[in-house]
Amino acid sequence: MIPAEMKLFKAKPVRAKRVDREGLEQAALITEIRIRLPEVAELIYHVPNGGHRLKKVAAELKGQGVSAGVPDLVLAMARGGYFGLYIEFKATPPNAAAVSDSQQKWMRKLNEQGYLAVVCRGHFDAMEQIRAYLRLKPTLVAV
Repeated sequence: MIPAEMKLFKAKPVRAKRVDREGLEQAALITEIRIRLPEVAELIYHVPNGGHRLKKVAAELKGQGVSAGVPDLVLAMARGGYFGLYIEFKATPPNAAAVSDSQQKWMRKLNEQGYLAVVCRGHFDAMEQIRAYLRLKPTLVAV
């Protein structure tokens, strides 16, 4: 019989921690916007729909209006006849996730309502889309 202190044990395999590449890239985008486009930084915001939550918290948020598929970023500036820009942000390939059915549905509905809703794959793609949107003439509101 082998004494307890001499028994060999099997180490559990160590899993690498999950890296939120999409979140890191989106944070880099927001940092660049704050530095280069302060007027945009004041009017762009993130819709925190994703992430893992306790079931109770998820149910509370759903009751408060959280809806699956709403795009990640909203730029509340009217340009080119649009009321605003919605960006569904995905990480740069090969880390990009597919656009879900609920995301496609939301984007279609937003486009039908006069917003510009686009999918951007990474920080640089999103910055290009924002700059292109800003080059459009401001949407005028007739009162």
